[in-house]
Amino acid sequence: MSEQRVIPMLAYEDAGRAAEWITKVFGFRETERFHNGAGTVTDVVLDLDGATVLIGHPSDAYQGPRRHAQACALARQWLETQFIVDGLVVYIGDVDTHFGHAKRAGAKILSEPESNERQRQYRVEDLEGHRWMFAQKLTI
Repeated sequence: MSEQRVIPMLAYEDAGRAAEWITKVFGFRETERFHNGAGTVTDVVLDLDGATVLIGHPSDAYQGPRRHAQACALARQWLETQFIVDGLVVYIGDVDTHFGHAKRAGAKILSEPESNERQRQYRVEDLEGHRWMFAQKLTI
């Protein structure tokens, strides 16, 4: 297996809580967790079937998309669409099963599973407002 050459990094107000939510709702597995001297979770390495995503806490001044949109009209407008705004696309084996689990776990669903000529997909928002698309490639 070749080494992953691009690793997404997402910032969170509470990286530890976000990691726990992402593992529970999206099915990732936590492989490493780092803290600063004050005990704050600064970085977490997550894995899904060999693909890595890093999440972190850049500073106490950081606001996630959802909280930022509460005070910023432009950010609110960005989040009015169901489409992915600065988010991730994750390819998985079974979109419908994944969707059902995420919905039952309380994720904010942006679009129900749908198919196009390339893939079956759905869009979802995480606990701080980051956008994710989970997709399954269609065989023709």
